[in-house]
Formats: sequence, structure tokens, C-alpha cells
Amino acid sequence: MTDPRTAPAPTTLGELRDSGAVYRTVKAELRANLLARLAAGEDTLPGIVGFEDTVVPEVERALIAGHDLVLLGERGQGKTRLIRTLIGLLDEWTPVLLGSELNEHPLHPVSVWAHRQLTEHGDATPVGWLHRSDRFGEKLATPDTSVGDLIGDVDPIKVAEGRTLGDPETVHYGLVPRTNRGIFSVNELPDLAERIQVALLNVLEERDIQIRGYRVRLPLDLLLVASANPEDYTNRGRIITPLKDRFGAEVRTHYPIELADEIRLLHQEALVAWGTTQLDTPLIPEHLAEIVARFARLVRESSHVDQRSGVSARFAIAGLETIAASAVRRAAISGETRPVARVVDLPAIVPASRGKVEFADAGSDPDDERELEILEHLLRQATAQTFRARCAGLDLTGLQEHFTGGDTVESGELVPAAALLGQLGTIPRLAELLGRLGVPEGEQSAEQAAAAVEFALEGLYLTRRLAKDTDGTRTIYGA
Repeated sequence: MTDPRTAPAPTTLGELRDSGAVYRTVKAELRANLLARLAAGEDTLPGIVGFEDTVVPEVERALIAGHDLVLLGERGQGKTRLIRTLIGLLDEWTPVLLGSELNEHPLHPVSVWAHRQLTEHGDATPVGWLHRSDRFGEKLATPDTSVGDLIGDVDPIKVAEGRTLGDPETVHYGLVPRTNRGIFSVNELPDLAERIQVALLNVLEERDIQIRGYRVRLPLDLLLVASANPEDYTNRGRIITPLKDRFGAEVRTHYPIELADEIRLLHQEALVAWGTTQLDTPLIPEHLAEIVARFARLVRESSHVDQRSGVSARFAIAGLETIAASAVRRAAISGETRPVARVVDLPAIVPASRGKVEFADAGSDPDDERELEILEHLLRQATAQTFRARCAGLDLTGLQEHFTGGDTVESGELVPAAALLGQLGTIPRLAELLGRLGVPEGEQSAEQAAAAVEFALEGLYLTRRLAKDTDGTRTIYGA
């Protein structure tokens, strides 16, 4: 099988010409590869969840039009992820002049150095190959970012070697020119000082750069993409009007509109750092993933939360990973074969995720207890909604009748599955409950059964059909 990272064969300019290679701009390359994917019915931006009918078509139109673009959206809406996914639309390999700081195409040299190389070596000029993963540059805009960081500056060492200040070869190029023939991203553009934003004007329109009062004529070939928070866009910082005018497209991102997309995003992004074997990776039942997704959406919609700040997708991802960690901890202590998350792991989300939420009425003296109460209430609400959605019409009277004689069931974050089930004995209609919660017949384990039963017990409590007493790490269900 061919190594996907194996570069094409031509190693000199002459061989490259003989192979039939032609030069095309980055935007032409992106357009051609995008149209090929569309024609083949392939996913143009794989891994982007919830944007299929909204953001993705706008981005596709911008790329086809050859526009630089700015993505506007609250934190955690996947702007950076979307930008990095654009790399996949570049050619897998592209030829470059070996040793070029600007990734120059052998058939389209732009620097003094490149023209000298071609004059000296002709068809024997060495050619290298650049993988698309190396054709991406990004800079997080911070107030201390300088023009030298982005565009470049005069290199005093080169001047000391005898070159004059007007010599283009005295320049130490910044991040933007070094990403020539690629995609460059400026994240949180409004945080970039306005005088620094001015330096990007020529890059976007004239496609050249100016350094230290003299013009270095470099026809840069790149796609410039920026991201910004709408609140920063108008208040804390701003994109200067001439720069906004030079971006060809402005695309608004959003949080997942459908609950199913929120859940799909969780499955895609959470637990990616865990092992690949079943024993290494904790099992998150579908109903728990749905609770976390609903919880994130309720927090996002809450009047107590600062709507301008938003609630990042990372809030839900970190929450699901916290639940998984709680299950793994229990399995390690109690000796369970497979870590399976349960309802009892849910409370761990609240303290772990509090720092990811900005409350509207926090002021200078936030009330930590009040904030925890709000999050705990919303988590209970998400659990109740999931129970109603998944267990509607399910006969749980058999489970409920266990408590009519005054019996109780004790659970807790360290109570193993076998101990929980042992308190209940034979559970009527357990198979029906497991099936309703998405556990296939034949794949049912004690841990999965315990997760389903505990979810049912919590649902009965939230719908006022059972009582519950919580004491530290212990949870006791009773009539």
C-alpha cells in the first residue's frame, strides 16, 4: 500500500515541467477541489457538525468565489475547527523551490532569491514537495502582536553582513509571507490593535507587503481567514472598516440547532484521548450523553447566564469527559470489569464546569452558592426531560412496587453495579427498559443494567413517584 505521505517523484525544475505540472493559485486550487467533492457527493468539510444546512453552504460559496472570509460567532462554536478543516481542500502535495522561505512554486517565482536560483541552475533547480498539512499558519491576535510578527521586519544581521536597507533580502519575513501558497488564519481579529490591522490591508487587496518604509513587491498567494466574537466585533475591539471591506465574505456561526447534532458533536469530540480497547474506554450510555447535551442547551438559554458570552461546546464536552472519569474511578476502586457511567456521576459536572459559564448578574462579587444552585437545577431539569423523552409509556410499576414495603436502595459514586442490582433482586421488565435505552439484546452487562435502573430510579424521583435523600456521596431512594 502506498504511503499517503510519500511525495511525488520530480526533484528538479526540468523533471517537473516534463511531468506536465502547471501553476495555479491557492484559491483556484481550493475551488477545483471543492467542486470535485461536491460533484462526487462527498463531505466537503468532514467533522463539522450542525452546520450542514447553514454555515457550510456559505463557506462553500465564499471559496468558489475566491473570497477571503471572516467567521463571526460566540466562543466554542467551532470557528477554529472549521478553519483548520479547510486544509483538507488543498492538494495533498505541491511543488516548491527547495530552500524558499516563501514556499514559491518553481513555475512562479516571486522573490529575488528565487529568480537568482533559476538563473543559476536552470532546469536543474532543486524542487521539493510540501504536504498540505504544512501549508497552514495561524496567529491568535493579542494586543502585543507586532507588524514584525505578521508581516516581517528588517534583519539587522543581514544588514551587518553588508546588504543595504533597500535590499529585499534584508527582510526577515513574518508569519503571513511564510504561509505563502497556503491558508493563514487570524483568530480573534478584533483583539489585534488597529494600527496592526492596517498592515493587513495590502495583503488582502494589493497582495503585497510593506516593511520599514519601503515596498517589497511580493505577490502573495494565500487565503486569509479570520475569526471574531460578535460582541468583540462591536464593543471590546473592532475590525477597522477598510479591513472589513476587504474581506469578501462574512459568515455567522452558531451553536447546534438540533439536539441530535449536539449529541453527535459530543460523541465526536469527547473521549478522543482515551485508549482504543473496551477496557480502556468508559462506556457512556446514550441517555447520559443526551442529558449532558440538554444540560448545555438549558444553560445556554438560561436568563441567569450572560448571553453575550455564550456557552461553549467545550462545556458539554468537558462535562461528558468528567462523567467518564467518574465511572473509571469507580471501576478502579470497586473492581468493575468495564467502566459504565451512571446518573450518580452527573453531579460531578457542576463544580467542574462552573468556570466555563459567565453569569449575567455575577457583578464584582459573584455568589458561588447561587451559581451552583442554578446549574444543579438545570441539570435536574435536563435529566427529567431526557427521562420523559426516553421512557414515555414504559411500565415502571414493577420497579416502583419494590419500595412499597418500606425498602430502600442505596447508590453512590463508589457503589458498584452488582451491589446496586443486588438490593433490587429480580427487576420486572428490565429487558424492556434496557431496550428502550438503546442497549442491544445480547450486549447487556451488569454495569449497563445498573446504569439503566439508576436512570429509571432518578426519573421516578424527578416525576415525584419516589423519594430521594442525598447525603454526601450516598444517594438513597425510597417510597
